[in-house]
Formats: sequence, structure tokens, C-alpha cells
Amino acid sequence: MSNPPLLSSVDPRGVANVVLNRPEVGNAYNGELIGALLTALASLSGKAGLRALLLTGNGRHFQAGADLKWVRAIAGGTLADNVAASKATAEAVDRLNRLAIPTVALVQGGCFGGGTGLVAACDIVIAAEDAVFSIAEVRWGLTAAIIIPQLSDAIGVRQVRRYALTGERFGAAEALRIGLAHKLVPRAELAAAGEAVIAELIGNGPEAMAETKALALNSAWGGFGPETLEALALGHAQKRRSAEASEGLASFVDKRAARWAAPA
Repeated sequence: MSNPPLLSSVDPRGVANVVLNRPEVGNAYNGELIGALLTALASLSGKAGLRALLLTGNGRHFQAGADLKWVRAIAGGTLADNVAASKATAEAVDRLNRLAIPTVALVQGGCFGGGTGLVAACDIVIAAEDAVFSIAEVRWGLTAAIIIPQLSDAIGVRQVRRYALTGERFGAAEALRIGLAHKLVPRAELAAAGEAVIAELIGNGPEAMAETKALALNSAWGGFGPETLEALALGHAQKRRSAEASEGLASFVDKRAARWAAPA
């Protein structure tokens, strides 16, 4: 029997522990992991006595973005299939972003593509000093449409315009400089650093924190309504089915450089 793609529990303090659990593929997300994350977040929303959420990834990497073999399979389906996959992914990030409790992400190893969206949607991010980041979608002929709002909140439009266009990798020190991470620690101290932050959070008034977070979201890029979410998901899905994305995903599977066509 295969391991569940996500682990979720709540400790006696009211701290939810959500663990991405596909370490064999760097916790890359597929439909199963996204579905499990949606279910976990739905069960936590409004749960009595909940004080904070800790998001981690099992294994070497925090989250290596989308499982590109799954993306390629989805891309070969109908537009409705693609919109459903994009909408589910967008809703998972949006629910995490709006959860009415403080959220803390601990990042080790690779944090790529959708992984950067997950950490951008968290309130506090602590990264290991050897963590590596990238907003990598353009390398495969895709767009990061559904996480651009949260990334714009976290690092600002100017930095999004650089890193989402180049797709380049950057280290933990740069993530700290641009605001994607709040604190860096040696990897061996990551769990302890997370616990220290959780201890600070659960000493605060839960209603006051929920109201503070809601007020911050009122003026945020990521505070959009359902119409914008639908539009982002549609654009994300349509791009996945494009000829450019088909070539980009083929280059990944074939382990070769993509042969990009000139713009029409």
C-alpha cells in the first residue's frame, strides 16, 4: 500500500502539522496531493481551538513544484480537465493564504514553481541556509499564473518580473533579501526554529491575529475574489494545452533543450 501524499494532524496545543509526503519525487504535486491538501485545509478551516499551522515537506526537498509527468498527462486531456486541475491547485494555495490562523513554512532543499507559491501564501517562512528557490514555469513553456498574486505580495512585482521571467535559481540568502523567507537557519536547526515561532504565535490572541491577517489581505494582490480565481485558473489551463507548453514538457521528458518557436 502506497504512502499518503500528505500527512495532517493537530497536536494538543492546537497546532496543525501539514506534511507534504511525496519525498521520492521531491514532494512534487500532482492531483492526488492537491486533493489531499484541499481536504486538509477544509477540515482545518473554522476548527475550534486551532492556533497555528506548520507546513513542512518530508525528505530532501520541501516542494519541487509540479510533477511534470502529471502535468503532461493532464495537458493531453480536455480543456475542462485542465481547468479543473488548475482550479484545484489555485484553490489550495488560496485557502492556505486565507486560513484564519498563522501559518509557518519550514523550507529545506528545493522549493520550485508551485512550492514558491505555497511559501508565499504562508505568513512566516523559515528556510535552511542551503535551500534553493526558483519560479521555474517558463522553462517548460508554462506560466505561474495561479501563484503570481501571492508571490507579488511576498516579494513585490519588481522581483516577480525578474524571477518569474528568468526562471533562474536563487539561494536562501537572496530569498531572505527579497522577502520570500523571513529567517535563515542551519538545516539541523530548522525544526527548532519553527517551534520557537509557534511558541510566540500561540501566546497571542487568536481573534486578534485572525483580524490582523484579514486586514492585511484586504489590500493584498492575493486578496482577490472568486472571479479572479476563475480567470487565473482558465489562463493557467489554456497555457498548459498550448504548443509551447507541449514542447517544453516534451523537452523535460526527453532530457533535452526545448526548441522554442519565434513569437508569431
